[in-house]
Amino acid sequence: MAKSSPKMPTIKRTSQTDRYVVPNKERGGWDIVKEGHRRATGHAKTKHEAIANARKVVRNEGGGELRIVNRYGKLTDSNTIAPRPRRK
Repeated sequence: MAKSSPKMPTIKRTSQTDRYVVPNKERGGWDIVKEGHRRATGHAKTKHEAIANARKVVRNEGGGELRIVNRYGKLTDSNTIAPRPRRK
């Protein structure tokens, strides 16, 4: 009887256009951070500004996920952003 090989774990692939809106504890305000990166794509004074700017970034890069993290590090919201419509 042949031994069965262990199953390989499935790796969840994330889009390179996904962004997080996270609080910046050092400077204050909110940062827009790319999935899997530490350096901020953008910064805003308010959470609403950061969310609006992140939506534009994700839309312009072809659509993806926008995830919002609160001041305690908990994921509070996630939105799927459609790509910007192509010009005819």
